[in-house]
Amino acid sequence: MEPTGGAPGRTAADPAADVLEKARVLAEDLALNTVKAWKQKNPGMLAIGHLPVYTPRVMFEAMGCLPVAVFGAGEIDIIKGDSYFQSYICHIPRSTVELGLGGQLDVLDGMVFPSICDVIRNLGGMWKLMFPAKMSAYLDLPQNFAWGLGGRFYMGELKRIAAETEKRGARPLTEEGLRRAIKAENARRRALAELDALRREEPHKARASEAYLVARAGGVMLAEEHEKLIREFLAAARKRTGRPMDNVRVVVAGSFCEQPPLGLIKTLEKAGCDILEDDFQLGLRMIDGDIELKDGMPALESLARAFTERGRDTASRYVPDDTKGQALIRRVKECKADGVVFAAASFCDPALLDQPMLEHALTRAGIPHTSFKFAENTGQFQVIREQAGAFSDSVRLWGGQAA
Repeated sequence: MEPTGGAPGRTAADPAADVLEKARVLAEDLALNTVKAWKQKNPGMLAIGHLPVYTPRVMFEAMGCLPVAVFGAGEIDIIKGDSYFQSYICHIPRSTVELGLGGQLDVLDGMVFPSICDVIRNLGGMWKLMFPAKMSAYLDLPQNFAWGLGGRFYMGELKRIAAETEKRGARPLTEEGLRRAIKAENARRRALAELDALRREEPHKARASEAYLVARAGGVMLAEEHEKLIREFLAAARKRTGRPMDNVRVVVAGSFCEQPPLGLIKTLEKAGCDILEDDFQLGLRMIDGDIELKDGMPALESLARAFTERGRDTASRYVPDDTKGQALIRRVKECKADGVVFAAASFCDPALLDQPMLEHALTRAGIPHTSFKFAENTGQFQVIREQAGAFSDSVRLWGGQAA
């Protein structure tokens, strides 16, 4: 039995056990049974799938749709998917194709592919060929964030996809509906912010692997329902007793698209790392703070401005060279973290091309860091555990000298 302050898998008396099991079932529901049940209760309504990193789920909710996050197939064997893509790219497009051809995604009425990288762009085109009867939309996210250029372009993209979704049977996008959906989304964001704060302040009460399950469960839920789940977990986690562990405090970066196996996150925890912040579920945290609704400003403009003006720095978003790494350094300092662990999916071009510049910035700032690569179907974690354990020990012994 693990100590009370240790990693998840606590005791039968754990007050958060029930809500964590509920979150686990939702997060691991590759057959999308939850989505099927929602559509049965809401006949005629659409379920719209979307790939990471960021898709404006709130817009689809405003149109009466259920946005569904698709993160790949996890540990499912890839057979059909490997015949559509080359082997020297990340795992998520091949596993998404496997789910599509295997029928697990049949319940979805459409898919949205945001402009994460060339691989996801190609996946969007492949999807149109494989499933011509389903909606398949490519969301081109701006890389110039001046409102007069990138902002207006992004608004045009949102209007285009909203119109295409309406043609498929969704409700029209209205000002009233979008404002209502944004308020629900802001409430969810505040709940997530409280969860992240608890992780930073009392990591022995809310482990990263637990927060991951609770956040990822929201990928098949409406914002209002997800907020309730998060607050249910928060209430239970705050009742936990126990003590802080002598762990190194870290920020994990690089896993913003293809998701690491849950076992890998737990491995980092068992290796002595308290993960205070990560980008595993970046899509739900892409915008810093609320989506501000201002009098006289259309709600769609508020949504577009939130992304262009307060979008979080990530490898799929343009960041000028002179400020590259500053946001990561700021997060490390705000969390009072001891170091950074780079965990990038194998062959993830955005993350792996960005990483050297981020490492350089951390080194100049005297912040220890280490790195490894993974795939969503990784099953062996011993090497990662040894590496993370060595990093944890070196930081505790020598502090800023570790790298």
